[in-house]
Amino acid sequence: MEKVVVAYSGGLDTSYCVKHLIHDKNMEVHTILVNTGGFSEEELAATEKRAYELGSTSHVNKTILEEFYQNAIKYLIFGNVLKNNTYPLSVSAERIFQAIEVIKYAKSVGAKYIAHGSTGAGNDQIRFDGIFQAMAPEIEIITPIRDLKLSRQEEVDFLKSHGVAYSWEKAQYSINKGIWGTSVGGKETLTSRHSLPESAYPSQLTKEGSETVKLVFAKGELVAVNDHKGSPVANIQYLEKIASAYAIGRDIHVGDTIIGIKGRVGFEAAAPILIIKAHHLLEKHVLTKWQQHWKEQLGNWYGMLLHEGNYLDPTMRNIEAFLTDSQKTVTGEVFVTLKPYHFVLEGIESDHDLMKSDFGQYGEMNNSWTADDAKGFIKIYGNANKIYHNVNPGSDD
Repeated sequence: MEKVVVAYSGGLDTSYCVKHLIHDKNMEVHTILVNTGGFSEEELAATEKRAYELGSTSHVNKTILEEFYQNAIKYLIFGNVLKNNTYPLSVSAERIFQAIEVIKYAKSVGAKYIAHGSTGAGNDQIRFDGIFQAMAPEIEIITPIRDLKLSRQEEVDFLKSHGVAYSWEKAQYSINKGIWGTSVGGKETLTSRHSLPESAYPSQLTKEGSETVKLVFAKGELVAVNDHKGSPVANIQYLEKIASAYAIGRDIHVGDTIIGIKGRVGFEAAAPILIIKAHHLLEKHVLTKWQQHWKEQLGNWYGMLLHEGNYLDPTMRNIEAFLTDSQKTVTGEVFVTLKPYHFVLEGIESDHDLMKSDFGQYGEMNNSWTADDAKGFIKIYGNANKIYHNVNPGSDD
């Protein structure tokens, strides 16, 4: 029997893949679930149990929170990445690193084949296949759901016919949770008009009033929340518990898929939105104008390339090097007031704050230059415009 590794989530599609590959293809199936923060220990145990009940020869639950942070989230923060100025790449970034771990597992068990449950209509098929082909071109990819164009009911009927009696009742809303945010899909997101109802979001409003939190950054990384110090991963999780109680970080992302169609998805990402916005505010104070300019360009490119599955392109390592170097002075404290459904960035404190009053205060006074200095600067600064309009009189008519 030839070995196949299935990227397994425990859901209907990947459960179908396991049974189909065993029964119809006579293959030895090995399953792996790569956890990026969306599964509790109880859920991981239940998923493992289900994999073995379906007939998997071996199953691995691989939690990669630290790897995911070090190789992706860190740079998404450094680059202030919000896709279309909205979405913190909650799910799309996860898929790349899940695919990488699946490949590692496939090689470790000597699998000739690798399988996933993506359909032919979304982005994930491209992310998975692209990573698989680049890292292990010798391993053949099998995609039963995409190839067979199965309906949900056909999958359920097949599993029932082989003694699999789990409840596959489709939830009203599709939830995909990870450390960097939770996506929410439903009938409303299939339209261009309707928003998601309050009840669709996993985190509900449980706090009233307001509270101010202090986010402490060191070279761009979140090293403490208030007086709670920990690793960046632990701090993200800690901040999420605080901020999600205020139902902060909800929105609907409208984007262009890799395959060329428009799509909508709801999400909640309290900690990611707070961290990115706070980090960006700190950068406004401590970075120069041109650092901020080029960071914005490269941050946008980094997010776009990651979203579209191009993580392994060497230009990503080049951008990461630039983003890392830009964080040398991004150290300080950011004060944020949390309120139901929204937050306010209050201000920052940093030894690297470039708003030093020794040199002058905007719109108030100049301490380091004279009035004649200012007049001379303005005269020279305007030379290019004066020359152009002198040579081209009436060009604005």
